[in-house]
Amino acid sequence: MNSHPDMNHHGHKPDDPTSAGDRGHQSHDKHEGHSPEMFRDRLWVSLALTVPILYFSTQIQEWFGYRAVTFTGDAWVSPILATVLFFYGGIVFLRGGYRELRDRVPGMMVLISIAITVAYVYSLAVSLGLDGKPFYWELATLLDVMLLGHWMEMRSVRSASRALEHLASMVPSVAHRVGVDGAVGDVPVADLVDGDSILIRPGEQVPADGDITEGASSMNEAFLTGESRPVRKEAGDEVVAGAVNGEGALTVRITRTGEATTLSQIMRLVEEAQASRSRFQMLADRAAYWLTIIAVGVSLPTLIAWLVFGTAGIDFAVARAVTVLVIACPHALGLAIPLVNMNATSLSARNGILVRNREAFERGRSIRFVAFDKTGTLTEGRFEVSAVQADGLSEDELLRAAASLERSSEHPLAAAIVEATQKRRIDLATGQGVTAVPGYGLEGQVNGRRLRVGRPEWAEELGAELSGPLAAALERADGRGESAVVMIEDQRTVGVIALADKIRDTARDTVARLRELDVTPVMVTGDAEAVAATVAAELGIDRYYARVLPADKTRIVRELKSEGPTAFVGDGINDAPALLEADLGIAIGAGTNVAIESADLVLVDDDPSDVARALVLSRATHRKMIQNLAWATGYNTIAIPLAAGVAVSAGILLNPAVGALLMSLSTVIVAVNAMLLRRVQLD
Repeated sequence: MNSHPDMNHHGHKPDDPTSAGDRGHQSHDKHEGHSPEMFRDRLWVSLALTVPILYFSTQIQEWFGYRAVTFTGDAWVSPILATVLFFYGGIVFLRGGYRELRDRVPGMMVLISIAITVAYVYSLAVSLGLDGKPFYWELATLLDVMLLGHWMEMRSVRSASRALEHLASMVPSVAHRVGVDGAVGDVPVADLVDGDSILIRPGEQVPADGDITEGASSMNEAFLTGESRPVRKEAGDEVVAGAVNGEGALTVRITRTGEATTLSQIMRLVEEAQASRSRFQMLADRAAYWLTIIAVGVSLPTLIAWLVFGTAGIDFAVARAVTVLVIACPHALGLAIPLVNMNATSLSARNGILVRNREAFERGRSIRFVAFDKTGTLTEGRFEVSAVQADGLSEDELLRAAASLERSSEHPLAAAIVEATQKRRIDLATGQGVTAVPGYGLEGQVNGRRLRVGRPEWAEELGAELSGPLAAALERADGRGESAVVMIEDQRTVGVIALADKIRDTARDTVARLRELDVTPVMVTGDAEAVAATVAAELGIDRYYARVLPADKTRIVRELKSEGPTAFVGDGINDAPALLEADLGIAIGAGTNVAIESADLVLVDDDPSDVARALVLSRATHRKMIQNLAWATGYNTIAIPLAAGVAVSAGILLNPAVGALLMSLSTVIVAVNAMLLRRVQLD
């Protein structure tokens, strides 16, 4: 069915977080002002500082059975290097933690800041004489792993969209303004004002919105409407900035310039959609929020309890509290999400799916609607001959005569007719005296016969006789929304060639696969109702929207989102706002740069079946994220109480060294679990 329900759009998605911490996260960016290069550079320096710290650690020496070299002042190697490491490698986390506390949204940065600060201050105090064992190597490896995790995270999210630049490039910089005396002069587009008359020559792009006052032509408006076939334009019709003129020269009176043009409105939609994207948050941040509360909530009572009720002294009480804080920030938590994202990104790339947004997989897990733009996505965006009806000659003869004239034309319909003769291995003749009749078609001689090939309206204007079978063929083409070309000889129509946008070979299987995944496919197109109905019926899509403009696509995506998480798949500039509005934006790889830069995922192979593969991988990725986060945080339910000393009466006490081993083990488990994602079957 083709429905346009008026549904209320709710600002919150079904799976939006509702806790206070999560709502605060929506306005907070933990990586504000950061770059992947910054984390990478700090990581390499930190690794260089970590090596000697590990080498001189007494615990590492005991575990691996070696003795480090000794020299005067060797006891201060680790404290000095740890100090440099703490301020150089840790400053980014300290600043991030400060911002989180300032914004009252404690999360991962606060948790890391607490752990590294406590570990550093306590270790330095031990080096200065306090009883206990320092945490220098734990501090160093914790910083290394956190820097590695954030570097990987930022590499996976860097999407620096250049969509607006590509949109702006659609408008030419110079226009041909027609003076009051009829003289034509070139002026900057920025100097155009409403009411100016401009000349648009064949093949040129329209610099501003306006109405045609003279001339007739066809106009390629695919960037705006998604319509694959050129649109007939004549006096009184509107043209929009960015459209490409066809075969005829046009005089246009400007009606909208600058920010008021249709193209500028698309740019505004893109900007609005980009601004609304910041509400999504990492699962790890939510886990860190609660883990911060737990860590602080346990360490302080631990310190107070051992000071008030314990007999082991202040050194023991401080050591217990510090161990709780350090263990509460496991290495695994910092890697839980980035490691999964890295493996998921690698797996998707091998399957022709490029991930441009770190949150794409998280959003993709719950998708319930996939809205496809038709042209260039479900279809190839190019015409093919779908039916041939001849009168008085064979189909091959009709195609041969038409292609012999059309091969001199660059029109998409002409190219499709020529391609049809190539597939049928029909040899073409040489057309003689072939000329274009603007707005109608071509005329010339083929083997001594004077022929015309072009729009059906041409036959009507010439009063060319039309037989019953040919009239029926035109009616069928019109009913299916197909383009039709007629062949005219003398005053008689001798053939009808119907052409349609070619449906991609994998489109039907894609729709069937989505239904198996309990996902509803939806088609959205700027094409006419008849075209949309025909394609939807052939693909088995029940819900579709026809004659849709860019702003309507965004509205439709919002309506679908009110019913459930929605993905949008497109390839054109006109799809950019909808790609950004959707919970998951997927661009066909052969599409425009604007679409690609606006999407979360890019299908390199132009294969819509990759949409289903992406959703399968999304769900598998989310499961791995949950498993990793469960392990990275879950082992604390045992480790933190033991570190606090609740089982000391039974002779069980988790000292820092064992805690460090547990952290290392959890990191290994998280890494192995993330690598298992590569075994997921996507088909």
